[in-house]
Amino acid sequence: MRRRHFVMGGISALALMELSRPALAAPGDSLSRTDDEWRALLTAQQYAALRLEQTEQPHSSPLTSEKRRGLYACGGCGLQVFSSADKYDSRTGWPSFRSPLVRAVREKQDRSQGLDRTKVECRRCGCHLGHVFGDGPPPARLRYCLNGAGLKFIPA
Repeated sequence: MRRRHFVMGGISALALMELSRPALAAPGDSLSRTDDEWRALLTAQQYAALRLEQTEQPHSSPLTSEKRRGLYACGGCGLQVFSSADKYDSRTGWPSFRSPLVRAVREKQDRSQGLDRTKVECRRCGCHLGHVFGDGPPPARLRYCLNGAGLKFIPA
């Protein structure tokens, strides 16, 4: 797993963000289901995004333009993974965030499709949420680019 660290006054921006957020998922908190259980639980579009790691078409999710305050949860297990406070318009056509909630996601190297990327998964159930890129806004310059089909919005 590759993490990008940006240092500001002796402490990394990542550490600053993590110190200011509540812990939502305990490290041992996990959930596993069989493929048949996932298929029964999810819509075809959710299954394609969350379990098959397919990317939805840009601008196809209503969550891309969602502007209300609230939390975004994993569409597979309901774990809260991102906050509307960190959402921004990246002009890419997918919901984009500056950072996840603490201990809500895990990142893994993804070399599929001939690209070297970092994929983002739900820490609890392992569902694929999207990818993180280093072209986001300051200070961390991270862009968590997610499939709206893999998220549930919970208004504040």
